[in-house]
Amino acid sequence: MELLENILGTLSDYIWNRGIPVAGEEVPWVVVVLLGAGLFLTVKLGFLQLRKLGHGFAVTSGIYDDPAEPGDVSHFQALTTALSATVGIGNIAGVALAIHWGGPGALFWMWVTALVGMATKYTEVTLAQRYRDVEREDLDPYKWEGTVSGGPMYYIERGLGPSWKPLAVFFAGMLGTTAFLTGNAIQANTVADTLNTTLGMPVWVTGLVTASIVAMVVIGGITRIGKVTGVLAPTMAVIYVTGALTIIALHADQVIPTFGLIFREAFNPTASIAGSGAGVFLLTMIWGVKRGLFSNEAGQGSAPIAHAAAKTDEPVSEGVVALVEPFIDTILICTMTGLVIIMTGVWDIRVPTEITLDKGDIAYVIEQADGDYADFDDLARIRIADGRYVDTGAGAVQLTWHEVIVDQLYTDEEQTRLFNGIVDTDRDIAVAEDGNEYTSLFGNAAESGAPLTMIAFQQGLPGDIGLYIVVLSVFLFAISTAISWSYYGDRCANYLFGHRAVLPYKFVFVTMHFIGAILTLAVAWTLGDVFLGIVILPNLLALILLSGKVKQMTGSYFERKPWVENREAHRRWKEQQRYKRLD
Repeated sequence: MELLENILGTLSDYIWNRGIPVAGEEVPWVVVVLLGAGLFLTVKLGFLQLRKLGHGFAVTSGIYDDPAEPGDVSHFQALTTALSATVGIGNIAGVALAIHWGGPGALFWMWVTALVGMATKYTEVTLAQRYRDVEREDLDPYKWEGTVSGGPMYYIERGLGPSWKPLAVFFAGMLGTTAFLTGNAIQANTVADTLNTTLGMPVWVTGLVTASIVAMVVIGGITRIGKVTGVLAPTMAVIYVTGALTIIALHADQVIPTFGLIFREAFNPTASIAGSGAGVFLLTMIWGVKRGLFSNEAGQGSAPIAHAAAKTDEPVSEGVVALVEPFIDTILICTMTGLVIIMTGVWDIRVPTEITLDKGDIAYVIEQADGDYADFDDLARIRIADGRYVDTGAGAVQLTWHEVIVDQLYTDEEQTRLFNGIVDTDRDIAVAEDGNEYTSLFGNAAESGAPLTMIAFQQGLPGDIGLYIVVLSVFLFAISTAISWSYYGDRCANYLFGHRAVLPYKFVFVTMHFIGAILTLAVAWTLGDVFLGIVILPNLLALILLSGKVKQMTGSYFERKPWVENREAHRRWKEQQRYKRLD
């Protein structure tokens, strides 16, 4: 197991941390290719995401829906299924991570990547509709499986030609496996851990409940998934957004200064809580770009699978619906999270924390000659007197929590007894002058991720209302993400092995959900990240190579204006439904 962890850790490091050197820092290659592809498509399509966003909202509203067109779900249900997967833990934890590492200016770069990601999402969804597989024969016994399959594996094989099928098979296999992990087991683990921490609920109970809910929905196929997400996605968004807007309204006098801070820190950052020095601008930009790209999932190839099931015979009509997705996910919801964190002043807060020396978020840094810090992976004995570091300056090693130095250390949770002794990084213990050994110390440490957002909501709303809003949101977001990813995975199974593989895949998916809730998933997290980082490549390659086709379809669609005819068909259908009810 240790060998596997080391191999996966090395792969994850090369995929997510290594890249192109810029100003002394490495920009991860995944960020480079995703952002580069998005910029290319933005220019190629003439900034379509800005020009046609209004049309996207109009199509999403359903006024152009024609039930006679092929597909399994409406435009709105396809959007909510995709949103259920993208609006999730990333909106709660991802924004907090970006601000923790990059400061308030990181939010600006999240906006920029959302705008670029809209062009990527439009392209992949339009292609998914164009090259999807629609069943022509009567498959009544298998109706629950859905009549449509689509996604990158189909437009790689059919758009680029049969010789590209091995790449399509590779994509389907990787994404189908990723669905078990990042889209499922990790979601279950997050909600189980959150409910255990806040409510004391045993993780196996949470796992059983959430797995049962997921099973009842996913076994019904895309039609039931679409109906459930059509209710669940708006409900969870309303709960979370209402809480965030309430906090923003209560701090209305800070809105303009906060936006001013965001723009100022985006281009001239002073320092984030976790970063400082000459590379802080790049740090701010990288973290904003990373969290923005992976919050809305543009370019990952997952959302096109959901959008491919929409009822339409015009691929571009679903492509413009996809424009709405990054806008809602990042421009709206992520912005609200970021504003709450900044306006409540918790983004650089230190909170009383148990510093576990043998696990958790502890790390060590060594001070350099220029006053900056670098990671320290060697062995050291850190001397502490009256809770503070004896050795400071160049060459001194200090303890961090969430990569931020803990200034003063105590031996008790109440922080009344200062620690005197050494921290032995070899044995992962603290040895006091009186000979007592401690596996944990205490101090005021930086918070990050979902707990930071939880603190912001608690600060912004009276009582425990904010706490329960975040806990409920984590619960709903995790379930909705798993539900949507089950469909992504079963479409991959359908592509690889046929429709008879769909039901077994669903059973394994639900089983993995329960397992994810009760186990520690360090390996699953890393494995999922590795697969997801690799699977992006064939998708982006196909988008670039097929971009000319997308541009051609886009020009044809907006010249012909087929939505005018669809609106009339929708009006006639509504009249027929009204007459049926009267009869």
